[in-house]
Amino acid sequence: MATALLLLGSFGIAAAWILLADARGTQTSWMAVIAALDAAWLLRLARTRPGPVRALAGVAATALAIVVANFGIVAAQLARPMGMLPWESVLKLGPHHAYTLALLANAPVDLAWIGAAIVIAAVASR
Repeated sequence: MATALLLLGSFGIAAAWILLADARGTQTSWMAVIAALDAAWLLRLARTRPGPVRALAGVAATALAIVVANFGIVAAQLARPMGMLPWESVLKLGPHHAYTLALLANAPVDLAWIGAAIVIAAVASR
């Protein structure tokens, strides 16, 4: 039950992050911290036993949300110039191309937000 809740939460916060980034036209990497806090809250809501396993689960859920959100943001940014809808672009975008474009799109400040989110997930989830 906790795993399903955590997966659903990760994909849900990633979807909100993609929509916000698309509306603002920026990476909005501060949403990674929101994803970390959401993962910690979901783990507590699922009454997962405290400890290193719960901290690792929080970090994994946060990392999943970060990867899915960045993939979706890249796909949404590529969709407009190509005349496609974002979900059509997701199906055509390969992982290597998405990784390269995400590296180009994320500034050092964005990487700092992502790093902070991983640390916050570990601390808040334990």
